[in-house]
Amino acid sequence: MGRRQVTADTIFALATPPGRGAIAIIRLSGPGTDAALTALGAGGLKPRMASLRDLTFDGRVLDQALVLRFPAPNSYTGEDCAELHLHGGRAVVEAVGEALVALGLRPAESGEFTRRAFENGRMDLAQAEAVADLIDAETTAQAAQALGQLDGALSETYSGFRRDLLKALALVEAEIDFPDEEVPDNLASTGGPVLDGLIADLKAALADARRGERVREGYRIVLIGETNAGKSSLFNALVAREAAIVTPIAGTTRDVLDADLIIGGYAVTLSDTAGLRESEDPIEAEGVRRARARAEQADLRIWVRAPGDPEGPAAAYAGPDDLLVLTKADVSRPDATPDRESLVISTMTGEGLSALHSWLSARLARDLSGSDFPAVTRERHRRRLADALSSVEAGRRALDLAPEMAGDDLRRAAESLARVTGAIGVEDVLGEVFSTFCIGK
Repeated sequence: MGRRQVTADTIFALATPPGRGAIAIIRLSGPGTDAALTALGAGGLKPRMASLRDLTFDGRVLDQALVLRFPAPNSYTGEDCAELHLHGGRAVVEAVGEALVALGLRPAESGEFTRRAFENGRMDLAQAEAVADLIDAETTAQAAQALGQLDGALSETYSGFRRDLLKALALVEAEIDFPDEEVPDNLASTGGPVLDGLIADLKAALADARRGERVREGYRIVLIGETNAGKSSLFNALVAREAAIVTPIAGTTRDVLDADLIIGGYAVTLSDTAGLRESEDPIEAEGVRRARARAEQADLRIWVRAPGDPEGPAAAYAGPDDLLVLTKADVSRPDATPDRESLVISTMTGEGLSALHSWLSARLARDLSGSDFPAVTRERHRRRLADALSSVEAGRRALDLAPEMAGDDLRRAAESLARVTGAIGVEDVLGEVFSTFCIGK
């Protein structure tokens, strides 16, 4: 990918979870890898072929291990690399680690393996972030999105934006730099339609930004309603455990209670909240304030309403795209609500809970799936995309008036887009990106 080859010391790290296990893998990377293998009695290995070797140091056998060697540049980091597949006892891992330190290697810092892969051109910055996302993935949707980003889908999206931008910029630069040559009059203005299309694409990408972030971070569903409407009972039914306290006393729930679950293959954060009512109790009033704030931030609000409840303040937060759930069907059949999508349930008998799960699965698929790969999977991407859009719009306005000013705006836009993949100007974001990694990556 054209970045510089990094000359660095040799590092190692445990690439499997610490603690007792059948296998523990220690990874090595750097110019001293082959020398370290030889010193441990595992020299002369064929590339990418597992060999069973007795690892020794100071005349002592450390372990019998499978050893693999990956010569540069065809390795994860682009440097000489190796893997030691050890028996998973703590004493074995510690002994091998101490031997590597004695041989001059040092423990890797968080994300250092993947940072070296980026710096050596083995992957771009967006792909490096995908490695961290794939490690953290807990759902099939999160894993699929991370794998797509690792395969270059996100990078290709931004490369397409940048290609259109550079096409328009080339027309602007030609008019500025070659005024005396035989170029068409008003050449820069012919880039207008290109920029118009790019602006539309960037706006669409930003409008779709929530989808990628929600797949990665979790879709936020908040239960709202009056006191004693059955919110906590529904919360317990959805998370399949007694997570919230349920009593007949109004105002039992005083704070926001969150639970993480998976619905339809997507990560969801479900929140139970205090009943929305005016209260002179300062603790309950604070709970109501938090409930309202969480409702405003939600991707989906489930308005929980018991038979006979008035619409009350919850109606102000439940939009037309939210769901009304009518509870306590075992006590009283609720009135029909032809003007709003609704479901009837009973947490006592289980009536309607299966239909609610099916509705939520369909809603998550509608909101989070898509035919195109999302252009935003992190807040960092959103900021860069918004910066690029602002610069392109400024350049489009200046195009007919002062092409040289338009050129400055378009160059700023190109830099913003390039920062997502790390093509230029990435030193200020590297620490933020790689500090989130586990040590062995």
